[in-house]
Amino acid sequence: MLRRPRPTPAETAPRGFADDRDAFLAFIELERGLSRNTVAAYRRDLDQAAQVFAQQGVAGWRSVTAEQAASWVHGLSTARYAVASLARKLTALRMLARFLVREKLREDDFTALLSGPKPGRKIPETLTADEVSRLLNAANGGDARSLRDRALLELFYSSGLRVSELAALSLQQVDLEHGFIRVFGKGSKERIVPVGEKAREALLTYLTSGRPALVKPKTGSQIFLNPRGLALSRVALWMIVKKQAKRAGLAKNVKPHGLRHSFATHLLTGGADLRAIQEMLGHASISTTQIYTAVEPQRLVAHHAKFHPRNREA
Repeated sequence: MLRRPRPTPAETAPRGFADDRDAFLAFIELERGLSRNTVAAYRRDLDQAAQVFAQQGVAGWRSVTAEQAASWVHGLSTARYAVASLARKLTALRMLARFLVREKLREDDFTALLSGPKPGRKIPETLTADEVSRLLNAANGGDARSLRDRALLELFYSSGLRVSELAALSLQQVDLEHGFIRVFGKGSKERIVPVGEKAREALLTYLTSGRPALVKPKTGSQIFLNPRGLALSRVALWMIVKKQAKRAGLAKNVKPHGLRHSFATHLLTGGADLRAIQEMLGHASISTTQIYTAVEPQRLVAHHAKFHPRNREA
């Protein structure tokens, strides 16, 4: 028997829609292992659709027709939503419809004939090696916060972790002696990520000389703490990156995820295997990792010029 997902803000689904929605959300969170953020986004999308269907006199998800679903999608396409948002809303609706069929709550998939926009792959903005060096060197103080920020940035760039993974990182996940961390990413999938020597040194310095000054009676095992002794939030991590980027005098709009992109791009530029990068990033599909092959086209041109037989004949 599936349990309901964790409590969320006030329920907005009309009467008749909420029960099937909650069963579906419990399924994707507890059995499929989707993240809290994804579950929350799907909940909002489905509640938005339910409001429209209820206004049309539909009693619940088991009564929605293919025509009504198509009309809803068409209405979204004229509402100036971003392509990624439109694709996510359609995905939420499709997954719910398939869940209802799987659970024998309705016989047909009312989304089977729907078509929607496919989000394009946006090439991520990265920092150059020099810009990364300037960013890392910006946190150069000897106080607890500066040591924390330096360790955080060094580990960010060295490991390519997601922001949520870095914020949740605990002492038990780190093995500085052997130079790796054990990460639990999307869907609670575990992976082992190497930690470079500079990041190991910065992290060790913070753990011995910085973190103890931030520890409070209710402090848990999270590594990166705020002045109250609590784990840094993702927003706080974002603010730290922005602050240090400003101190470093970087003109680019540096975001936390940019360090993850830079990590992958610089590994690829240096000759690292794409499969190895995929494993370190925690990507489920190699197609997700392949976006980084478009970031450094100069490297591909150089390899073509060096290794293609017709070029060597010149």
